[in-house]
Order: sequence, then structure tokens, then C-alpha cells
Amino acid sequence: MARFSDRISLIAITVIIFLIAFGWVNFSFSLLIGFAYSLIIGNPFQLKTQWASGHLLKVSIVLMGFGLNIIEIWETAKDGFWLTLLTIAFALVVGFLIGKLFKVESKLSVLISGGTAICGGSAIAALAPAIQARPTHILISISVVFLLNAAGLLAYPYLGQWLELSQSEFGLWSALGIHDTSSVVGAAASYGEESLKIATTTKLARALWIIPLVFLAGFAFRHESTAAKFPLFILFFLAASLIVSFVPYVNQISEYTTFIAKRGMAISLFLIGAGFSKQTLQEVKFNALWQGIILWIAVSCVSLWLIKVL
Repeated sequence: MARFSDRISLIAITVIIFLIAFGWVNFSFSLLIGFAYSLIIGNPFQLKTQWASGHLLKVSIVLMGFGLNIIEIWETAKDGFWLTLLTIAFALVVGFLIGKLFKVESKLSVLISGGTAICGGSAIAALAPAIQARPTHILISISVVFLLNAAGLLAYPYLGQWLELSQSEFGLWSALGIHDTSSVVGAAASYGEESLKIATTTKLARALWIIPLVFLAGFAFRHESTAAKFPLFILFFLAASLIVSFVPYVNQISEYTTFIAKRGMAISLFLIGAGFSKQTLQEVKFNALWQGIILWIAVSCVSLWLIKVL
């Protein structure tokens, strides 16, 4: 019986991936479909889909690099440097204060604040060993970030239209206000091509702040294990951009690599949603959830204000 249900589940996931790959499911719904698939049908391949989602997202980001000129990347990263630094500092300080107010365990509070400040699950995964967080801390913080990622992916494009944000403004806002890279590119892609380019570049530059944050957190909690893995896929992304910028004829394939990258990102969103479970929902603590929600709203509002005034 278990094998039969596994086959049904495998058929379902294959059909859904096929539909997403051919563009019949948009970015916004990919994550929700994965979430519904896991909760309704059940995902017996949870570890495999989690592994696949991370690797597929990284490959897709590298392919996206073939559609971006290195000069444009440098200008975008340079222009967004102070915005990124200010929003990260704001998220860490305010996250600490909210955590104290709601009496969230200190290590759990650091994970939620770090995930909000930089890049969601990736930041949490890097911070956890540095502060020797417990598995329950990791599970709860990632669950909170996942729920808010889904909310951001759905809400940001509509809010952007309502606020009449330009492509560049929305790209910056999504990169600064949404947690995970997957949801950032999903929201930005649904808003427009220019928005996607700006959001991807700004988000990857923001992700580099994981390294100093890990060392700072390790020092604060007096732990020696403060090694942070450099996100090598960012180097490959830059290498792809260098190639398309200076090697003749390579830019002719950029249209195809961009299309493949977008479809890969959409599939990765589905796989991320499929990695969620009922057990994960049951582990979420309300004080941690409220910390995440209030902090996310605060970061979203402040980052939008900074974009408008700077």
C-alpha cells in the first residue's frame, strides 16, 4: 500500500513539474501548489525534493547570469549598497528588540532576525551551527520564514501595482523585503523583466552579508565554530555575466538561458513548497511567528521608505 501511494505521489509531482516547466503555472502559484501537494497528497520524497530545490535554484541563478551584463550588475550592487546595509542593520536591531518583547528564546530570535535580515533559510542554515542552535530552533525559524516567503511572493506584486512602483523600485523592494532568493525572483519575475534583473543582483549582493553575520553571531554567543561557507554559486553567476559581456556571440543564447532559468526557478519554488509538512506547522510557536510577522512588516515598510527617499 505504501508503495502504491508513493507511486501516486511520484506521478503527481512529475505532472506538476511538467506543467510548471512549460509555463502553464506562474511563479506565484508554484510555491502554493507545492505546499498543497505536500499537505494533501503527501510527499514521501521530502529530503530529495529539498535537496533538488536548493541545487536547481542555484543552477537557475547561474543561468540567469548569462542574461546580465557585468557592468549592470556592478552598478546595481553599488547603487543598492547603502540600502542593503541599512535594512540589514535595521532588521537585526529591531528583530532583537521584538524578540525580547515577545520573550522568544535568544537563539531562535537570532535565527528569525538573521533570516529576515539577509536571505531566509540560507542565513538560518549558516547561523545555526555558529550559535549552536537546537534542531527545534532551526525547524521553527525556517517554518516562520517559509510562511512569510509565501505571503511575500503573493502580496508584493499586488502591493507594487497598488503603490505604482517602477520596475527598478519594485526590484529593490522585493530584494530587501522578501526573505529567500526563490521568493524574491518569483515576485520580481511576475512584475517585469527589469525588476527581475535588479532583484536578482541586489539579493545576491545581500546574501554575501551572511559571512560577517555568522562571525558576529559566533562571537556574541562565545562559540568557536564560526566558519561560514562562501556561496560559490554567486561566483559562477558573476562568471556567467563576465562571459556574456566580453565573449562574442555568447549573448545570442542569453534569451534561451533566461527562459530556462525562469522555469527552473518556478520549479524550485514548487519543490520548496513540497518540502513543507504538517509536522512543520505544528512546531511553530506563536511568539516566534509574531516576531517574524512584525519584523517582516517593519522591514518591508522601512525598505520601501528608504527606496523612495534615497
